[in-house]
Amino acid sequence: MRLVLACAFLLAGGSVAFAGMSLGFRWGPTGQCFDPNSPPITLADVPDGTVKLRFRMTDLDATGFNHGGGEVAFNGQETLGYGAFHYKGPCPPDPSRPHHYELSMQALDAGGKVLASARAERRFP
Repeated sequence: MRLVLACAFLLAGGSVAFAGMSLGFRWGPTGQCFDPNSPPITLADVPDGTVKLRFRMTDLDATGFNHGGGEVAFNGQETLGYGAFHYKGPCPPDPSRPHHYELSMQALDAGGKVLASARAERRFP
């Protein structure tokens, strides 16, 4: 029983340690309609052991459209500039009706294991 409790405590501690990872983004110089350059991104509390960040963009108002994403090597940076990876940028069909986009990120270790994940949402335009 003690072993089970100790394992549960360690697992919970690992989850809590990485629960604070976050990201933010702004559109910056992003052009309307499929600008292939990712927006400027800020990162915080990326877990130790992360070697790669995987991103995916989702249009929350048109979930069937695949905007894709990309991967970036991680070496401790806190920001990623405009164009750090390529994807299909935002393009709401009716410019007078903005769409909401979600950028999700996974922190991966050298073996490809997901250490943590985070999401951020913004309206465009």
